Amino acid sequence: MAWWRTASRRDAADDPSTGKDDGEQVLRVADRLHAFNRYELKYLVPAEQATAIRDEVVERMDRDPHSPVGGYGVWSLYYDTPQLRFYWEKIEGLKFRRKLRLRHYGDLAGVTDNSPVFVEVKQRVNRVTQKRRIRLPYATARRLCDRRELIEHAERERAFVEEVLDLVVRLDLRPTAITGYQREALVGRAQDSGLRVTFDRRIRGRDRDFHLGAEAENRYTVPPHLAVMEVKVNERAPYWITDLAARRDLNLVRVSKYVQSIEAFGLAPRSVFHVRDEDLTPPTPHTPWRPAPAQLPVEA
Repeated sequence: MAWWRTASRRDAADDPSTGKDDGEQVLRVADRLHAFNRYELKYLVPAEQATAIRDEVVERMDRDPHSPVGGYGVWSLYYDTPQLRFYWEKIEGLKFRRKLRLRHYGDLAGVTDNSPVFVEVKQRVNRVTQKRRIRLPYATARRLCDRRELIEHAERERAFVEEVLDLVVRLDLRPTAITGYQREALVGRAQDSGLRVTFDRRIRGRDRDFHLGAEAENRYTVPPHLAVMEVKVNERAPYWITDLAARRDLNLVRVSKYVQSIEAFGLAPRSVFHVRDEDLTPPTPHTPWRPAPAQLPVEA
């Protein structure tokens, strides 16, 4: 089973300077506030195969104009309760669930109080996943989420700001894990205008030192020889995408980067969402797959 989400509109590309995200047209709610929905299919593939798939897909798709050669960094700080309520809601498959995160695009080096970030609430209702977010300076976002202060906002942003403040106060939310990865993004052409395919590599993170600009060590939470391929569509994937997945024997996975991080750092028992231990060591023509050591590899 895949983790699906629906899309009625295309977000605009993941560009913090423009307030756009994920190569899809934004449903504009206010100058800084955006909301959108979509379906999403995820595959876990070896990095070498991901490169070959990307080269095949690019024949039918265009590179996201905001995605430079080699991709761009995506960093998310997830908030949860001391009892990991949002984590367990995902594990238990609740039909309605949501989570709060703070997201930064680009390199973490040089992050300042004025750096643009997004405060996001993702929620799922049955098979529909929705995302709402507001773009703020990093210091202002921390006042809202960490210091639990009501920040200045436009009238049309009030409901969202009050929702975030209610969540962090009522549920006693606190920083729990940071995840990061390098993303390459492709967008559909005219006949596939609702299609977006992304490849996430070097998926890593940490369970401490939660200031985005901290000089902190990050560890891989997904083996570095594996990549997450995501297919994002408005309603259904084009036939050629499903044909590609069948030809390359790709299997849908229920991988969640937040869940993977929580379990990789030992904050909760491993679940069906966790990448298997035997996948931590890449196979070679001369050696079989084998369980990895307990220690997570450190990012180079």
